[in-house]
Amino acid sequence: LTLALGAAVAALGSLLFIAWKIYFRGTGTGTDWGGWWERELRELRDRAPAGCLSTGLWVPGSVPHPPASPQLDWRQVLVLGLDGAGKSSVLHYICSQTAKERIAPTLGFNSAQLYVEGLEMDLLEVGGSQNLRAYWPHYLSQAHVLVFVVDSVDRSRLLTARQELHALLATEPRLPLVVLANKQDKSNALSTAELQEELALHMLSGQRELFLLPTSATWASLSTATSVLHVKSLLVTLLSQP
Repeated sequence: LTLALGAAVAALGSLLFIAWKIYFRGTGTGTDWGGWWERELRELRDRAPAGCLSTGLWVPGSVPHPPASPQLDWRQVLVLGLDGAGKSSVLHYICSQTAKERIAPTLGFNSAQLYVEGLEMDLLEVGGSQNLRAYWPHYLSQAHVLVFVVDSVDRSRLLTARQELHALLATEPRLPLVVLANKQDKSNALSTAELQEELALHMLSGQRELFLLPTSATWASLSTATSVLHVKSLLVTLLSQP
């Protein structure tokens, strides 16, 4: 009973807060919920520094993207991979050019916006736990590039990673693919050549643009050949193509 009362109070407080904001912002009719939501997203984007990450709990099919600026071309990069592969670290590294010692597992999604070379690049990561993978295909239709992150040390789940990847690509035969052989800083990491074989990338359609990059989202790798910053450069190049 206490929990139910608490939830009701919290919900009522949220509704009152929304109503207060709509009233004092002078939204016209005061009932333009869609317009209010778009304004909130736009203001959050304007206040946030370039490359900041936003995290959300999982609500299937409900990850909105901020409306693109009229001067920028909007492009979405979908970032997928099994849980623990390092997707969140890759996003954090790309957006902030810094590394974190530890990032909590993604329970829903992470999103980030980058503004570079006339592009608004929307990076959307969806969690990789087993219960979330069923929702992955729903986000392919909006994506311009798919980034699939693989833990190069997690040999026991490479077969699962391969099956999930090939199931995704079967529905999108022309979607450009960037596979990241992550955690190359580990001494027992598989090489890109070994991962190409393990993931059966040679079986993919020749009509697809395919890239396999070794990566490490660590401080030490910032200026090395496995720097995630190379991924950012590749994405800008791919998304800038007509």
